[in-house]
Formats: sequence, structure tokens, C-alpha cells
Amino acid sequence: MTNPKGYRRGTRHMFSRKFRHHGHLPTSVYLRVYKRGDVVDIKGDGGVQKGMPHKSYHGKTGKVYNVTPHAVGVIVNKRVGKRILPKRINVRIEHVKPSK
Repeated sequence: MTNPKGYRRGTRHMFSRKFRHHGHLPTSVYLRVYKRGDVVDIKGDGGVQKGMPHKSYHGKTGKVYNVTPHAVGVIVNKRVGKRILPKRINVRIEHVKPSK
């Protein structure tokens, strides 16, 4: 069988929920308030498929540049070849958390 080339290829463990933490997300995830300039960590959560970032952004840290009712826009540095490009991605709030 050939190598699959899908959007979520190789994310079996990356997007899986932790042991005993399956099901709905806690309400506190939805009550967090994000403002422009906040530094956030991107971590795809398998409990919600909508608005999930691409696997290449999983574990990256970025700065919020736009806030909407259900999502935030984040500027993340991505290495493409020899260059580092600032990429603007829109991610739902379930997949971001404030950086420590």
C-alpha cells in the first residue's frame, strides 16, 4: 500500500485525547478571554474537529492578532526551506491556550 497523503496523516497520537479525558471539553476552555497581543500555544484537540490547525503548527507558539467570537487569528513562525516565514492562521479557541 502506498504512503497516504491526507491532511491529518501521521496524527494518530498527536490529536488523541489523554487517558480518562475523552468526551466534552470543560467549560473553562470556552470562557477564556483572548486579546490582541496575547502569546498562545497551539495544540490541536481531537475532541473538536472544527477549526483545527494543520499538524505542522501543533506545539508552536504565536501571537494573537485577531479575535472573533469562536476563533482567534495567530501569527506563527514557520520554517520553509531555509527561510522562516510569519504565517497567519485562524484557529478555534479549543485548540489554543495561554502560553506560560
